[in-house]
Amino acid sequence: MQKRGSLFNSYIFIFPSLFLTLALGIYPIAWALRYMFYDYQGYGQEKFIGLDNFSRLFRDVEFWHSVYNTFVYAAGKIIIVLPLSLLLAVILNRALKGRGSLRGIYFMPTIISTSVMSIVFFTIFNSYNGSLNQFLLKYGIISKAIDWLGPNYAMLTVIITAVWGAIGNYMLLFIAGLQGIPEDIYESASIDGANAVQKFWYITIPMLGTVLQMIVMLAIITALKGYESIMVLTEGGPFGKTDVMYLYVYKLFFPVSATNTTVQRLGYGSAVGFVTALIVGVVTILYFSMSKRLSRD
Repeated sequence: MQKRGSLFNSYIFIFPSLFLTLALGIYPIAWALRYMFYDYQGYGQEKFIGLDNFSRLFRDVEFWHSVYNTFVYAAGKIIIVLPLSLLLAVILNRALKGRGSLRGIYFMPTIISTSVMSIVFFTIFNSYNGSLNQFLLKYGIISKAIDWLGPNYAMLTVIITAVWGAIGNYMLLFIAGLQGIPEDIYESASIDGANAVQKFWYITIPMLGTVLQMIVMLAIITALKGYESIMVLTEGGPFGKTDVMYLYVYKLFFPVSATNTTVQRLGYGSAVGFVTALIVGVVTILYFSMSKRLSRD
């Protein structure tokens, strides 16, 4: 009897988590998997169309352009944010005065709302009265205002915004990895005559191997799934220059502005969302397999 009571209490404790998982995780996935095969726009009228959504997807130039933009955005973000995060981690892992405050300052963007952060950067990069253009014009660095959110610089702008928001998070992860490296190794290297650069390449990087593998995988997944700041800054424009996969999916479900001609296409959006998740999953698996093979070698 007592055993049954303990078992019942266990089920009571896990029920809220189980309910939320089913309601907010499993059910939406099952809903999307079903409507991949339907022409459904959310008004109660649904029509089974089989694989037509997937056939349409493979002919959708806008989607594949968003895939290309996603990889450009992800590559640009990762190439910039990881070296900067590691450099900051190495500097702030030393016995510097006020390093705790500096860590907090660099980590602060991570806990700021993405929407708020993007609005701030919009005011900075605004082409007409943005603070960056005003500063550059004031000191004669440029002769006319640069259209930072225009076709030529929009991708660079959203990458800079993403780097600013992510650098503190990866910095702390690198610091955690650096603190796991014994100081004795560095002392032995110093006795053998190794300089700072040699210690970094031949001790720090190899000893960070497992942590670095995890951080790079996290950075890849986050970059491929990122779209919130792009939605606030450019809505995927201009002319689709910054339209990424998950933003494209979002716009199929929720048209983002009154001027956007896209209407709700929930059936097609479900198919696009499935293929998008599949692309992210394949990239992650490929990276994980490659990194495991390299670590074994």
